[in-house]
Amino acid sequence: MENHSKKTQVEDEESLESNEVEKTKICLMRTFVETQDPSSKEVDDLTLRRFLRARDLDVEKASAMFLKYIKWRRSFVPNGSISATEVCNEIKQNKMFLQGSDKKGRPISVLFAARHFQHKGGVEEFKRYIVYIFDKIFARMPPGQEKFDVIADLQGWGYANCDIRAYLAALSLVQDYYPERLGKVFIVHAPYIFMTAWKIVYPFIDNKTKKKIVFVDKKSIKSSLLEEIDESQLPETYGGKLPLVPIHES
Repeated sequence: MENHSKKTQVEDEESLESNEVEKTKICLMRTFVETQDPSSKEVDDLTLRRFLRARDLDVEKASAMFLKYIKWRRSFVPNGSISATEVCNEIKQNKMFLQGSDKKGRPISVLFAARHFQHKGGVEEFKRYIVYIFDKIFARMPPGQEKFDVIADLQGWGYANCDIRAYLAALSLVQDYYPERLGKVFIVHAPYIFMTAWKIVYPFIDNKTKKKIVFVDKKSIKSSLLEEIDESQLPETYGGKLPLVPIHES
């Protein structure tokens, strides 16, 4: 019992020390990025911390990543948000839903990949749609929460749904501009033919993101999801109690 107490004390001290290191580095990073781009003053410490953590607390690398994000956001979302009219082809496919939270309070989004088809809006509209989705999810986050989960449902997915350029575009956005936002990705009902596309995309996934992706066995979808999500927060389609709400209606 005494050993356990000592271990807990050591862990608490290490945690405090780690927090102090982070605080110091956030201050250093803020000073640097505000000098480079005064609009950085509007960004909170939690945002800077996400970029720092994504670059293993390397202030220089995190600052470069953050400044790249600020510049991208300014040009890609000049009005501050993406309107539904800018992503109408994506919304028509009715493939993304947002409802409930996991046991850690992370919002849950559900993607039905078999509803995705390439359209005249192309990859540019798809990228706008990803940003539209993220902004919707972040608006639903409770105070102190920074991450969200995705249930990627591949039931019925076939080659007609395969869109490697879109997958790589989404991956790039997540990794380059939204670091430390992804909690977990549960891939369910993955057909064997999907693995062909997966092998193409996999090398582009960074190691931190790879650890967040879980392929769920078809025989244990409900029980696997219930480990992370309470039944009251689990979508009905997986044996839970929540109806699915299209993200554009959330």
